Amino acid sequence: MRSDVMKKGVEKAPHRSLFKAMGLTDEEIARPMVGIANSANEIIPGHIHLDRISEAVKAGIRLAGGTPIEFNTIGVCDGIAMNHEGMKYSLCSRELIADSVEIMARAHPFDGLVAIPNCDKVVPGMLMALLRLDIPAIVISGGPMLSGRVAGKPIDLVSVFEGVGSVKSQTMTEQQLAEMEDCACPGCGSCAGMFTANSMNCLTEALGLGLPGNGTIPAVAAARYRLAKTAGMQIMKLVTGNITPRQIATKEAFENAIAIDMALGCSTNTVLHVPAVANEARIDLDLDVFNQVSERVPHLCSLSPAGVHHLEDLDAAGGVQAVMARLAEADLIHKTPLCVTGKTVGENLQGVRVKDSEVIRSIQNAHRVEGGIAILFGNLAPEGAVVKQSGVAQEMLVNEGKARVFDSEEAAVEAIMGRQINSGDVVVVRYEGPRGGPGMREMLTPTSAIVGMGLDKAVALITDGRFSGGTKGAAIGHISPEAADGGPIALVEEGDRIEINIPAKRLTLKVPEEELSRRRERWQPPEPKIKEGYAYRYSKLVTSGATGAVFRDDI
Repeated sequence: MRSDVMKKGVEKAPHRSLFKAMGLTDEEIARPMVGIANSANEIIPGHIHLDRISEAVKAGIRLAGGTPIEFNTIGVCDGIAMNHEGMKYSLCSRELIADSVEIMARAHPFDGLVAIPNCDKVVPGMLMALLRLDIPAIVISGGPMLSGRVAGKPIDLVSVFEGVGSVKSQTMTEQQLAEMEDCACPGCGSCAGMFTANSMNCLTEALGLGLPGNGTIPAVAAARYRLAKTAGMQIMKLVTGNITPRQIATKEAFENAIAIDMALGCSTNTVLHVPAVANEARIDLDLDVFNQVSERVPHLCSLSPAGVHHLEDLDAAGGVQAVMARLAEADLIHKTPLCVTGKTVGENLQGVRVKDSEVIRSIQNAHRVEGGIAILFGNLAPEGAVVKQSGVAQEMLVNEGKARVFDSEEAAVEAIMGRQINSGDVVVVRYEGPRGGPGMREMLTPTSAIVGMGLDKAVALITDGRFSGGTKGAAIGHISPEAADGGPIALVEEGDRIEINIPAKRLTLKVPEEELSRRRERWQPPEPKIKEGYAYRYSKLVTSGATGAVFRDDI
């Protein structure tokens, strides 16, 4: 056992003494020791109940003959951090979470690990750590929040963000917004739509590192706690068989995860996180892979924010496994990768069926023949940009407009809320990338304001920052290289014409190259927006959004 190095032999008597100081018996010390990386805290609704999930995991580990040992990581609530300086620290937290789990597992060599994440950066951060460590491991998320209801209609957090824009445009009263505010988030869990947290929890299941149901069983369901107990028991089987994450998360498994990404219409943030996780598995996933998979995998599920269904609807329809079964019927996923169940994907899917063909459509009746995400290239984004094409209105798939240029999210929001943006404009928000932001802020406020003011079918927004999984409309993010690195987005001027062609995967700044060369000669790199602390160090280490915004490996 790996843990023997800290507990076995006469020379480890002091170590055993320290374990006994915490109440462990000789029998508990002799058993396999399983670390539990728990991100429970009292600032994120998706994490407020993870203490109970952890207790269920511990029960499962003990039932299977192991000794659970819990430790904690940090977590940032993207919703609460939105639209102020706090959002600069959200993406940054992913690397810190990964590092903290690695530190705990290397300093205290556990025989296995159970990760309990739930929200946006915690899921990929923990996945990165598990693949970096490559010891037997399993993920059990806290599960999605139920949707709220107003006037008999389901709503969620994004409904409230969009409601702010509706109030500003005088199409909703403040009293109506207050009612929505009270009802949109009815309890614990990761916010109810196919936003980033639920996207990553579903992809964890598709990748094979979470049990069936990990992505969709509601946080409040008893089935979630039974799944947590099962995860605790299953980690002991993985320890016994020495089955590690890199044996599971192969190139084919990542292609399966991307296929599910496309079928579900997941968050654009998956294009940051999936390559970052693959990087820890020593697998190279460039952005072209997303387009390649998107071209062959149709969009089968229309979930909030683009559609009317929520995660509880997907769960009732059969969940991620049913979507995988649909794709497997058409040979659109690999059936041979191993999963934490101890079975292959194909074996897991035996007997799985779709229970609601409106929530999970057939291949022949897909919402779109292509997947939910597209990667755009062009002279404005030589290294790529990302759009959730499943959330873009038909009339905005191909359009051209006048650039309205802002050097921060705050300036853009002020103009949008001040009704200074007009039909046909392309809002350009720059110096918000991984390095320039720093931290590549998530911009749900400006995109929701555009939707709430009824402009989502007339106004596009492009940025070197990123968007929430709750974003819909012609919102194009991750433009690389970013402005702070002198990318072409830094050269855009007010009134320039920008052409967006999502079907052709093109993003074009319609300015002659000679003029761009003159502008490039005049361009000066900006002063750092934050000059101390973690965000400053992060800005010096982080790479492009096109590479997953991982840290440089040449230091």
